[in-house]
Amino acid sequence: MNKYKTNYTEISKDIPKAARLIKKGKVISFPTETVYGLGADLFNEKAVKEIFRLKGRAQDNPLIAHISNKKDIYKIAREVPDIVHPIINKFWPGPLTIVLKKKKIVPKTPTAGFDTIAIRMPSNKMALELIKLSRTPIVAPSANISGSPSGTTAKHVFDDFNGRIPMILDGGKCKIGFESTVLDLTSKVPTILRPGFITESDLRELIKNISENKSKNIKKAKSPGMKYKHYSPKARVILFKNYNNLKIDANMKNAFIFYNNFDFPKNKLIKNYNRNLLKFGKDLFYNFRYFDKLNIGNIYVERVPTIGIGKAIMNRLIKASRKK
Repeated sequence: MNKYKTNYTEISKDIPKAARLIKKGKVISFPTETVYGLGADLFNEKAVKEIFRLKGRAQDNPLIAHISNKKDIYKIAREVPDIVHPIINKFWPGPLTIVLKKKKIVPKTPTAGFDTIAIRMPSNKMALELIKLSRTPIVAPSANISGSPSGTTAKHVFDDFNGRIPMILDGGKCKIGFESTVLDLTSKVPTILRPGFITESDLRELIKNISENKSKNIKKAKSPGMKYKHYSPKARVILFKNYNNLKIDANMKNAFIFYNNFDFPKNKLIKNYNRNLLKFGKDLFYNFRYFDKLNIGNIYVERVPTIGIGKAIMNRLIKASRKK
């Protein structure tokens, strides 16, 4: 069953064993359709605090609770508005997180002290089975050191957490490759806090009156991915619109990621996507980590159009290119 095992962290497909570790208050990693998560029992504050410690994550950055049954919303959330039902019936299981008012039984640590909780039902079968066998909602931020690119393979997680967690469930490469859309349903107008694979256009089919958070100075974040620098490789990320106008630092080892199929010969330092947004997004964090392995100094990334999932991709790229 095991893919391989070290003296420290086991990479495996053994879901029952992973569930037993969750029940014992351990932190493990598991795959979702978006990215790999670093998971623990929602109700075990000691285990949840360990997630923050392992990631080096700020205590005011809330976590998402993952469930395996739509009805489990009512176990951890209160004041569930009617609009929730058509939303989850269409988009769950899937890459959409909703923010609702939390019940008192939910501890403060995973919600960063907020009176709200972010909830998602992933579509990855391995994740659903793990949550079901664990018999508890599992809180799980992306399985990476805070600020760095999210892990989209078991090997990525192993690179960051070998010897620090007991187990990584191996579900192969994530299908989407970037984090879920987050929709706040506690405000007067439903608000997209973080763009993702489920787009504003998708949501407008059910919610005509919807807004998007555009504030740059966030003091309190109801959702992950809002307040801090995120998704950044060790290399400097430089965004550009037109390669011909780009000033390249010849003193650094450089790599390139093109949205348009630029006329470059094949090279391990060049990625071309021929206007394929899905593939561009799926490979983004994977490429960042790959280029870091090559000790690249600068990663030049062509901007993508902010239509459909392009908005989510640009959200990640802009945050990755920030200095702080």
